[in-house]
Amino acid sequence: MKKILYALLCAAILSSCAVTPLTRGTAYPKMYEERPLAIAVMPPINKTNNVESKEFLYITLPQSLCERGYYVLSPFLSMELFKSESAYDAEMFEESPLAKFQEILGADAVLFTTIHSWEKNALLSTVTVSIEYKLRSTKTNETIFHRKGTMVYDASVKVSGGGLAGALVGMAASAISTAATDYVKVASACNSAALVDLPEGKYSPNYDKDKALRVEPKEFKKSVK
Repeated sequence: MKKILYALLCAAILSSCAVTPLTRGTAYPKMYEERPLAIAVMPPINKTNNVESKEFLYITLPQSLCERGYYVLSPFLSMELFKSESAYDAEMFEESPLAKFQEILGADAVLFTTIHSWEKNALLSTVTVSIEYKLRSTKTNETIFHRKGTMVYDASVKVSGGGLAGALVGMAASAISTAATDYVKVASACNSAALVDLPEGKYSPNYDKDKALRVEPKEFKKSVK
């Protein structure tokens, strides 16, 4: 009996020490405290040799944020303002005070993105992208949401028919598909994968109702399509 009681006590202690799963409320408390409404999107910081990737990511971010329930300031109008103020270089503001964004644009938060890698592999029919997302408050300058992901976009094509001939046709079709990949789709898929845990904004029906939802790791790797 003593052994049984001892075992039950140990089990209870281990259970109480178990790691509590992170939720949106515990992982991103500042989002719920500040409740940002309007977001300004800075041009991505591109650390790759793929010059076009910056444009692909930039034009897809507003829609991705709108789908999460946020009002996104027009990136084109914002860019004109940034240029007039000689402030269109995101690196200048990544760690700097952001009060001007609130005063001039009315932005509650500013989204910074960094493209760490963007590589196409025709043999594997994939596009592998590594992007970091950082949302900073214009009131406190704190980072209120941060994720970094390595995402593998699958551009393969399924071809009916078996045997060696079918496999060769499938490989050829996948290689062609990868070469002709629409990178806007790649960027959109990456945004969706990375921002899946961003707390819902005011224009979402789930606004302020998602605190208990579990979140994925802030640094991750996954396949996207």
